[in-house]
Amino acid sequence: MKLFLPQTVILLATLMAPPLAAQKDFLTSDEVEQIRETQDADLRLQLYLKFARQRIDQLDQLFAKPKTGRSGMIHDLLEQYTGIIEAIDSYVDNSIKRQRPLASLTAVAKVEREMLAELERFAGLSSPDKGRFQFALEQAVETTRDSAELSEQDFRERTRAVESREVDIRKEREELLAPERKEELKKEQQRIDAEKEGVAPGKKKPSLYKPGEKAGAKPEEKKAPGKKN
Repeated sequence: MKLFLPQTVILLATLMAPPLAAQKDFLTSDEVEQIRETQDADLRLQLYLKFARQRIDQLDQLFAKPKTGRSGMIHDLLEQYTGIIEAIDSYVDNSIKRQRPLASLTAVAKVEREMLAELERFAGLSSPDKGRFQFALEQAVETTRDSAELSEQDFRERTRAVESREVDIRKEREELLAPERKEELKKEQQRIDAEKEGVAPGKKKPSLYKPGEKAGAKPEEKKAPGKKN
C-alpha cells in the first residue's frame, strides 16, 4: 500500500503545488487539450484510461526488445503512467465533492486490473538494467492496485470517506491560519449567513410580532367600545 503523509504535510504540499501545466508533465500537450475539451465526467475517465493504456503498450514493446538506452524511456513512461492513475483518483474524488454523477467506475476498475496484471508481468522479468527503473515500476504497481481497490469500493462508502477527508483538511487549514485571518473568515461567514437571511450583518432579522408577543401565541380579541362581557 502507498504511504500516507500526515494531513498537515499534505495540506502544505497542496498550497505550494505548481500550476496546472507543471502538474501535467505526465501528459502530452495534445492529451491535456483533449482532457480540457471533454466535460463529461465518464468520458474524461475513459480518456485517462486510454492514455494509461497507451503507456502500457509502449512499455510492452520496450520490455520485448532490450536495447541500449531503453531504461530511461521505461522509467519516464512508468512515471507518466503513475501520474495518470493518480489523476484518475483525484478526478473521481473531485467529482464526488462536486456531486457529479459517475457511472463508469466498474469499467475503470476492470481496466486497471488488466493493466496491473501487465505491470506485475513486467516486474517478473529479469534484465540487467532493471535497477534503473525498478522503483518507478514498484510505484506504478502499488498505485494501480490502490486505485483499482478504490474504484471497486462501494460508491457511498467512498463518498463518506471523501467528505470526511475534506472536513479534516478544512480543520487543518483553519489551524494553520493566523488569528487575524481566522477573524476575517469568521466575519465573512457571518456576512454570507446574513445575506442568506436577508438582513445586514450584525442586525436582527425583522419580526412581524409586537414587542412581548411570542410566535405561536393566539392574538387577543379586541372588545367593541362600550360592550361589556
